[in-house]
Amino acid sequence: MRIQSLVPRAALLAVVIAVAGCSGSDETESAPAAATAAAPGPAMPLPPPPELKARSFIVIDHDSGRVLAALDPDSRQEPASLTKLMTAYVVFHALKEGRIKLDDMVTVSENAWRQASPKLGGSAMYIEVGKQVSVENLLQGMIVQSGNDATVALAEHVAGTEPTFVQMMNGFAKQLGLTGTHFEDSAGMPGPNQYITARDAALLASALIRDYPDYYRWYSQKEFTWNGITQQNRNGLLWRDPSVDGVKTGHTKTAGYCLVVSAKRDDMRLVSAVIGTDSMRAREDANAALINYGFNFFETRRVYAAGQPLTSVRVWKGAEPEVGLTLKRDLYVTGQRGRMGTVQAEFELPEQLIAPLSAGTALGKARIVVDGSTIAAHDLYAVQDVPRGGIFRRMIDSVKLWFR
Repeated sequence: MRIQSLVPRAALLAVVIAVAGCSGSDETESAPAAATAAAPGPAMPLPPPPELKARSFIVIDHDSGRVLAALDPDSRQEPASLTKLMTAYVVFHALKEGRIKLDDMVTVSENAWRQASPKLGGSAMYIEVGKQVSVENLLQGMIVQSGNDATVALAEHVAGTEPTFVQMMNGFAKQLGLTGTHFEDSAGMPGPNQYITARDAALLASALIRDYPDYYRWYSQKEFTWNGITQQNRNGLLWRDPSVDGVKTGHTKTAGYCLVVSAKRDDMRLVSAVIGTDSMRAREDANAALINYGFNFFETRRVYAAGQPLTSVRVWKGAEPEVGLTLKRDLYVTGQRGRMGTVQAEFELPEQLIAPLSAGTALGKARIVVDGSTIAAHDLYAVQDVPRGGIFRRMIDSVKLWFR
């Protein structure tokens, strides 16, 4: 691999400043005008993250993925009802694929109904055995009321049985890169092989927001009534902070009080996860402290839009002599507020590419450097197919390659 700067340092800073100052425009013609902009003035020293009484916590930027503060974020913890984030993810995936519909009527099994038993403990929607309930109502019962009975009913509807559904949950955990997570059931009952990390909980919530924005709206719903019983959302920050629009609470005696929160202020969204506090108020206060810390001392900017070529690379023996490289998703960078002028990006490109190449083929990485530290690496992809060139082109390039 060879390393190539995205653009010279002065030009790179110009691009970042121009993108940050425009209103959704990605026109690179604006970069030269910004090149003469003054460098940022002295920034406030970055204070340390808040000290919180929790077993584990983390706060990340939703768009860039940068970790802004954390305490033991990779330790395995009991997930309690945070498990239902993955249950929702699997159900939303089935809805998106068209395998189930919101107006499907689900017949409540005795197994699902029994999840509301006082002997089992936990939350319930109070659905009745043998009755039919729509998928949409069950989702609200699971998300707003945290109903274990609604959760199991959804799992059985999607996969036939809860154990089969749990296999799907663990399969998606692997796909999403949640290396510190494993599920034993769909609702979050205590179990020796049921665990999650604060990092994985935040990443899972972020994936849910990113992949299923149309269904995420239920996480900001403050109450839901079923069977004559109105229950409020247990996420108290929905009332305390108007920027908070989700996401999920959890509690068992052994897990303590847990809460994953997402908040959006202007164009910046943060996701925090706090696991193992001693009260509902403590989990809310801890998350509030984390998101306020993130919003007050960091900022996020879009550097490049997905699909826009960032650079090009030589292609040998191809119908075209080079191919543009792009990102599959918009590229965001998070840095200390007032210090974004220190952002750099570099390419790691292959030494040699030989046609044919397919569009979407990963052909290197873009490394994002903030204040001298690499904070993220993103794959670069070919923007178009490059078929093999004609015999004359292949012969010329073969000779050139021979002398390289």
